[in-house]
Amino acid sequence: MDNTDELKFQDFEEVSNLLSFDPNAPTVAVSDSLASLSGEEDVKLDLNEDEEGLENSKLLGETPTGGFWTFDYYQSFFNVETAQVMDRLKGSVMPIPGRNFVKYYLRNKPDLYGPFWICVTLVFSVAISGNLSTFLSQFGDQTYHYRPQFHRVTIAAIVIFMYASLVPLCAWGFLTWRRGPEGHMRCYTFLETVCVYGYSLFIFIPTSLLWIIPLEWLRWLLILVSTVVSGSVLVFTFLPVVRDHTKVTAATTLLTILVLHSLLAIGCKMYFFHTAVHMATPATTTLPMMTTQVTQAH
Repeated sequence: MDNTDELKFQDFEEVSNLLSFDPNAPTVAVSDSLASLSGEEDVKLDLNEDEEGLENSKLLGETPTGGFWTFDYYQSFFNVETAQVMDRLKGSVMPIPGRNFVKYYLRNKPDLYGPFWICVTLVFSVAISGNLSTFLSQFGDQTYHYRPQFHRVTIAAIVIFMYASLVPLCAWGFLTWRRGPEGHMRCYTFLETVCVYGYSLFIFIPTSLLWIIPLEWLRWLLILVSTVVSGSVLVFTFLPVVRDHTKVTAATTLLTILVLHSLLAIGCKMYFFHTAVHMATPATTTLPMMTTQVTQAH
């Protein structure tokens, strides 16, 4: 045998002596000895670490995103397919009892693309329809001069975007607080809550267009239908979450959600589609002045 074979034989003999002296000795020493002889220890460890890192990243769904001040951070929230958006829009106008919007439509993949464009479209539809409704209601009045009210776009944007952001924030904060630090109760993420509220506003877009029709009873009927439909989406979504709370807390939470949703619809109708009633001013008649001429006798 050459020198290399003699060294290997001596190493195996030393290992066998150690095992015979202590049977409970870790067997990793054998692999360490073989790895030290072949010089492949570092390569194997590096491969194992890389494979474990890849598996963990796949399981956790990690994506390389930057900080919240970068564009890449927010781009992931708008990464959604058109088919998914259309499916969620259909689900927002056709609520089914027992079908949770978050579990059935979002499926742990909420987006901000749909809610953002729904709010933008609703802002312009409410403002433009309100101006057109005012013009049609005063059509034929010779004393009325139409002036575009561009400030309504600003007011609509402030109201709608504040509702679509602050109300979900309050709902998420309250449910998270009720959940407690131990997390025994179920709760949605903030992005899921914003997504549900955003898609629930979709039905108000066609409703605002139909509000142009100058029939008050039809407008109030549309408010009732749209509020019931969109409110059902919210109730069916948050009912499984508040079910673990007390009956008073659950009923109060759901009632508050419905009241705030109704106030948004009623407020938009009353401000943007309120037709002022102009009373006809009575015609003023001027009575002829009777003058008497006094003649003096000379």
